[in-house]
Amino acid sequence: MISVNQNSVMSNYAVAPIKSKAAAGVTPEQQPRNVYGSINFTANNVNTNIRTSLTTKDEKEKYKVLTQSLDKSSKKILDYALKTGILLNNDSNDKSSVLDNLYKIATTKRADKLDNKKILTDTLISVTDPYTITQKFGDIPNEYKTEVIDKLTNNSKNLIQRKNAEIEIRDLFSGCCVAASEQFNLAKKKPAEYTRFAEGLTSPAKSVTKEIKFDSLSDNTLDAIWLLNSFEIPYEAKDFKTAKVKLAPDSNAYIRAEIQQNHRDNLERSSIDALMQSTFMNIASQQSYNSLNDKRGGKFSSEDSGLIDYEKTFLESVVEDKNTMSVTYQNVDDNQTLIGYATDYDTVKSQLLETLDRGENIIIGYTLTDENKKIIGAHEITITDYKKDKNGELYFVCNDTDDDVSAPVEYPATYLIPKIHHAGLPEDIAMKNMDQTESWRFNIRDFNKNRSAA
Repeated sequence: MISVNQNSVMSNYAVAPIKSKAAAGVTPEQQPRNVYGSINFTANNVNTNIRTSLTTKDEKEKYKVLTQSLDKSSKKILDYALKTGILLNNDSNDKSSVLDNLYKIATTKRADKLDNKKILTDTLISVTDPYTITQKFGDIPNEYKTEVIDKLTNNSKNLIQRKNAEIEIRDLFSGCCVAASEQFNLAKKKPAEYTRFAEGLTSPAKSVTKEIKFDSLSDNTLDAIWLLNSFEIPYEAKDFKTAKVKLAPDSNAYIRAEIQQNHRDNLERSSIDALMQSTFMNIASQQSYNSLNDKRGGKFSSEDSGLIDYEKTFLESVVEDKNTMSVTYQNVDDNQTLIGYATDYDTVKSQLLETLDRGENIIIGYTLTDENKKIIGAHEITITDYKKDKNGELYFVCNDTDDDVSAPVEYPATYLIPKIHHAGLPEDIAMKNMDQTESWRFNIRDFNKNRSAA
């Protein structure tokens, strides 16, 4: 995990959503994008090594139990999961399949106030249609407001503090774009691991354990251990190659999950979205996230919302157990002004296309600027594929968890590439045609030291 061509943007660029797209001078109608219709995919070749038939007695029994737990509409989704190979996929950390984990959700106790059938349905929908994953918060119903305000004010009786807390939770804009993008990526690329997470986070344990390789974090084992300690991840080193980590949401996430389970409105997060995104925010923000007000603390960012690129890269590396590198393409000065690029357009394009041709999704952070190149907003989305139109123009197929569209969208490469601030790429691709700086571990230490001294 290396940050390439890191610049001063590290100290002030938080990967948070655009608070108001209208205020940022951008509306969905103004963006040159197309909602997915009929895309002739170029990358992400279909995996033919899939199973679509129940072959063992155990599989048939589990499938039967699931059908008995689902309504008519959800049974069709379950059948779709089987026919497309999703249900029997077992590319998870412990080799459990989607079927195994859905069965656990249906038949074993869930965390307090979480309903087995609703959790089962939400999880099934997520892995069969990851584009339904969203970062949009729901409101706090009146019946929960006293409890939420008590938690935010530490049971204060001060009327001003309580009123400020009430205002704070009203119409929140979600800063979970990185977490939601990682959730989408996990559901789309590793549905068995996704359902394993969903089962663990909704269980009485309220957590999931995962074995990760140290070299997914750093080539040096001691540096990998330093990273786990710095991000305050509970772990047990099994040997010099692997560690077992414990991943969990903040405790307030379960209030959010209960609300979304029982009071979810159209286009809002599901209870699984609430728990998964809280977990990922917690991992990246050094266990400092609060789901009730979408605020974070931690040592690596001076902002109280969103995640910075280093935190995003650490999150992606831990959750997917792979060596991801954060490549920074834009040069931004201390005044949040775009002053240039670390490499040329064609290099960025070739790195993105090569990554997609390997079947990898790419989580990117992009910026929006005004007429003076001043950054007025930033957001995180996922590039999942690419295509060319009849005139040979290149388009990137993307997922945006904050666009009110439960489908892929297409952006012209000429529009998107100049806006990309950073991208998570495989190490060998990231190092092509780019000047290498010190490792991201060094930059985090240097950044934290400078911030502490300020």
